[in-house]
Amino acid sequence: EGQLVESGGGVVQPGGSLNLTCTTSGFTFTKFAMSWVRQAPGKGMEWLTGINSRGSSAYYANSVKGRFFISKDNAKNILYLQMNSLKPEDSAVYYCARVASPALVAATLDPIYYPTWGQGTQVTVSS
Repeated sequence: EGQLVESGGGVVQPGGSLNLTCTTSGFTFTKFAMSWVRQAPGKGMEWLTGINSRGSSAYYANSVKGRFFISKDNAKNILYLQMNSLKPEDSAVYYCARVASPALVAATLDPIYYPTWGQGTQVTVSS
């Protein structure tokens, strides 16, 4: 199944940036697409973005399009989420998830697609 460990969260002012990292192990990173998902306090999970196994194609939720950028370093087995122009409503716990296929999965949280999840990293956007 593998293991995913997120890092890079923290407290940032509105308009600021953070770069989240998802360090992976225990599976062949190059063979699987990956996604980022978040959960704000008192709200449900929200799918944010996904990237295919080669890192050549990505898709974004409207809420983060143009501000967040996903990337995949297949040499280092690491997934990134660059977050720019952060807003208070971006405050949440951010999770990376391994997709069960090389093809990216967009705009779904059906657990059948995500066999492996990280433990999450907290992002707080506040002045």
